Amino acid sequence: MVILETLQKICLVFTIIGAVVWGLIGLFDFNLVAYIFGEASMLSRIIYTIVGITGLINIGLLFNHIEK
Repeated sequence: MVILETLQKICLVFTIIGAVVWGLIGLFDFNLVAYIFGEASMLSRIIYTIVGITGLINIGLLFNHIEK
């Protein structure tokens, strides 16, 4: 159970980073990931994929209160 909680916290950090990136895009039309790693680079796509997967993993946080 401790490993799962740690994984969810790590995923939450990635999800928050993704939210900040989307906030920058929405407010200032500035894509931080593209700025740092390149517009269509493989590394940018990997980062977007990781953030998307971690967002899906964090869906479990919505249901933590039900299990307890």
